[in-house]
Amino acid sequence: MHMSRSVINRRKVTGAVASIGLLAAACGSSAGTAKSAGSTTGSTSATTATAAQAASSGPIDLSVWTAFNGVLGTAFNHLVDEFNASQSTYHVTATYKGSYSQVLSDTIAAFRAHAAPDITQIFDAGTATIMDASGTYVPVYKLMAQNNIPFATSDFVGGAASYYETSSDQLDSLPFNSSTPVLFYNKTELANAGIASPPSTWTQLQADANILASHGQKCSLTSSGAYVMWTDMEQFAVWNGYQYASNDNGYTATKGVTLQIDTAPFISHLSMLGQMASKGQYIWNGVSTSTVPLFTNGTCAMYEQSSADLTTIQAGAKFPFGVSELPVVAGDSAAPQNTVVGGASLWVMSGAPSNTYPGDAKFLAFLKSASSQAFWASNTGYVPVTKAGATLLSSQNFYATHPNDQVAVSELDNKTPTPTTRGIRLGYLPEVRQVEASAIADILSGKQTAAAALASAQSQGDAILAQFASQYGG
Repeated sequence: MHMSRSVINRRKVTGAVASIGLLAAACGSSAGTAKSAGSTTGSTSATTATAAQAASSGPIDLSVWTAFNGVLGTAFNHLVDEFNASQSTYHVTATYKGSYSQVLSDTIAAFRAHAAPDITQIFDAGTATIMDASGTYVPVYKLMAQNNIPFATSDFVGGAASYYETSSDQLDSLPFNSSTPVLFYNKTELANAGIASPPSTWTQLQADANILASHGQKCSLTSSGAYVMWTDMEQFAVWNGYQYASNDNGYTATKGVTLQIDTAPFISHLSMLGQMASKGQYIWNGVSTSTVPLFTNGTCAMYEQSSADLTTIQAGAKFPFGVSELPVVAGDSAAPQNTVVGGASLWVMSGAPSNTYPGDAKFLAFLKSASSQAFWASNTGYVPVTKAGATLLSSQNFYATHPNDQVAVSELDNKTPTPTTRGIRLGYLPEVRQVEASAIADILSGKQTAAAALASAQSQGDAILAQFASQYGG
């Protein structure tokens, strides 16, 4: 069932993502822009001319916009400085633009003003939307080929490659800052309750919750504050091998795509969380409230959260904790499959001077290198997105001394992704997530049953997807 256009228009579409429509409109018939830029970068004469220009007039400037600040900004700027010091043809300047949404909004405005950065960071949920805004970017796999730089989707860890690849298994952008949900657990509380190991199934987790409660630990579990939809719907689906949306979760079509969340696996899972919430065993207080303190201050014994929060938890927890893989649905012979990444990837924007594109390719190749990936992962809490990076960290005994960091990599690479588990590729996904968050809030508060809440969420979500399809086709 679809909502009428008048109802859809009354919904507040997430600003940055909705603005992609303006980006597409600004492109007009500029799909050839990316092709033209790419073909120029592929010529040997262009590359030679670029080097000659740099020698005579100084390095060619390349701009990169990101949402990295604090520790992440320091780590990324270290890589930028290292690249700049390694050669003299190009000079990269990284600029912090604010949140993911702000980076996207600023990129859109700059593109329309013909002043876009050379490379920009787009968060995971915006992937489908920018992919369909043809002419705005130069596909990275084409850019690398045109500059004779070895590059293959198979170079990347399974769940990192699959999330960003096209239906033809190519990468339009470079996966970069990537994480995946894991289960953090308070070793002291589990030991005090006589629980020898973290739960491997949701059935066991619910049983452990009752045991913990009998030992005075009322709250057993909390989930990501802002992204419970990501952990307990999207990742729940791929980890257990359930379909989240039709058309291979949106990878093979834009028109006619519908959610598949009004189904038994999702209803059962969220019903279980609702039952736990009614006893105080599960706590989630909305997307605007951080749940990190609920774990680090000992309120909840376990925490379903992004692996990228490992360093934050290490700094805040005053007790020994461990990290384990997400629980699976008991009796599901297909589980576990693989998780997929959250975070962002790097996109090369079209419309720049032709002499910048060889530099874009070289810089992205540098970020993809094993040494860069190892540095990034070991200093930020993100996972290495390439197999070479993970192998290098292993050879350096990083995972032997940091076993908690290994869990996320193991989940992402647990099995070869299938059409059902390679990721979620939906336009206006942030708005779909808002609808799901409202449904989850109603379930946890007892306002609606899981069946009723998810039926409503699916209806609203399908209307959002239909609106996206009407704009982009496909």
